[in-house]
Amino acid sequence: MLVLGALLAAEPVAAQTYGSGAFPVCLQVFGLNPSMDCSYGSIAQCRPMAAGRSAQCIANPYYAPAGRGVRSRHYRGAY
Repeated sequence: MLVLGALLAAEPVAAQTYGSGAFPVCLQVFGLNPSMDCSYGSIAQCRPMAAGRSAQCIANPYYAPAGRGVRSRHYRGAY
């Protein structure tokens, strides 16, 4: 019963995402305090922040350019 009560009292945890998806590039920092900062407009803009650190610039997998909808993957060819 105690375990069930603890599970029901626990608050849901938000899933970690890579920022809001507003910027195409993220700075991923490794080490004791790992972090992800997705506020860069390009790899070239991110690289100086990663230089000399245990970090890398990566593409934001949640990036969604403004004004572009999600493409349908429905096949519309001949059967």
